[in-house]
Amino acid sequence: MSAPTTPANPQAPAGPAAAPVGLAPAVLGLRRALDAPRSEGIARGSWRWTVRQRMAGLRDALVDEVETSEDGWLAARSGGMLRERDALLARLSALGPQVLESPDVERVRSDLERLLTDIAHHVQRLHDLAYDAVELELGGEE
Repeated sequence: MSAPTTPANPQAPAGPAAAPVGLAPAVLGLRRALDAPRSEGIARGSWRWTVRQRMAGLRDALVDEVETSEDGWLAARSGGMLRERDALLARLSALGPQVLESPDVERVRSDLERLLTDIAHHVQRLHDLAYDAVELELGGEE
């Protein structure tokens, strides 16, 4: 007997374990978690835990998102994208414990906002690379 699937992704299991797939939903989920109210006490602990969970989803999406290209001049850019992705993953990993433990929640939130901006730039460069790869295949303008 196979696991139930979702209509959006027939390969993904349905239920609480089914998370948004892709970088855009992961970024949006973390942005929404960061924008949620951060009051003292239990509410702040809940905020910290929610942000940490969204960070894990973003990490998974980053790991899955980067594609490499073996085509001549695109190979160097592709390698650069992998290095950039690794740097973003390192920053995300460094912020993980801070989200749960740092007394300065606003500084951690600010650091995560900056990381999300850098990830948005990374995504744009990924799209540029994919566009250039298609243009190269189709023999675009010279």
